Amino acid sequence: MIRAANELLSTIRQIHTAIRDEVVATCERDSLNALSEIVADQAGDTIFAIDRVSEQILLQHFEQLGSRWSFVLVAEGLGEDGLMVFPPETDPTQAELVIIIDPIDGTRGLMYQKRAAWILTGVAPNRGTSTNLSDIELAVQTEIPLVKQHLSDCLWAFAGQPAQGERYNRLTGESTPLHPQPSQAQTIAQGYGNISRFFPGVRAELAAIDDELILRTLGPAAAGKVQAFEDQYISSGGQLYELMMGHDRWVADLRPLAEPLLAARGQASGLCCHPYDLCTELIARQLGIIITDEHGEQLSAPLDVSTDMSWIGYANSAIHEQIAPALKTLLAQHFTPKSSS
Repeated sequence: MIRAANELLSTIRQIHTAIRDEVVATCERDSLNALSEIVADQAGDTIFAIDRVSEQILLQHFEQLGSRWSFVLVAEGLGEDGLMVFPPETDPTQAELVIIIDPIDGTRGLMYQKRAAWILTGVAPNRGTSTNLSDIELAVQTEIPLVKQHLSDCLWAFAGQPAQGERYNRLTGESTPLHPQPSQAQTIAQGYGNISRFFPGVRAELAAIDDELILRTLGPAAAGKVQAFEDQYISSGGQLYELMMGHDRWVADLRPLAEPLLAARGQASGLCCHPYDLCTELIARQLGIIITDEHGEQLSAPLDVSTDMSWIGYANSAIHEQIAPALKTLLAQHFTPKSSS
């Protein structure tokens, strides 16, 4: 178990609060054009002006965290490799922890004030270059609300312990316990779920799989009736939250599997999910949500800013049994899934 785990949790939550409050204040003060200005393109993603706000707060507070723990920090915006060691003189191989963070997951939705974003953090014992997403023992995610939104949720979990949550009221300053509850529905019928297709390139192929999946599991729709719904939330942390709160029954982000199609067309690779986008999936699993890769295995990836990842989330075992076999068949028909080696 991580040394002084509860103290570390408290410190990370304070860092999240500082980032949240500064980003919200910046959104209230600055124009949409200023927030959405592209300032860099780095290994993990495009960096927008709003991202720089969170990065400044992050580095300031993690320097203080380095007085209590030694760690390798993994985050986009920290240069091409996305790595920084605290305290600076520490040998990375001897650091106690690896901390992976996405200071704003859902930047695009937040900077246009369309949808809340999330601060995501996962903490794992340092196992050197072999440190993996599956090694994370503490995960915390905090909502960055829209300017017009007065509530902000925070969820966290230690490995092997129940997930917990808290809801903060920006108007009153009060916090109340939050009890996330994934959907207990036994079918996807009349519920939300989807295959992610955020960006141009392979939307048609991903939508075709989604349509075929619904047809195979629910059959043809009756005239004037809708069988199921979808919600394209461009934030992996946000998608996990929707599963954890019982809003969504399943979600699949399979963008890496479609990369060969882009290559065959002579098009550049698209933007995919990375380990920092999924560093809080531990919370979902502690709530009983089934999270797998495209092969049905537990997520496994190095803690870096560049590895492309596919993932699938099922609210419960009944939804998994309804969706997983049909989805596996469809993926074999439409794509050649990447080797699990």
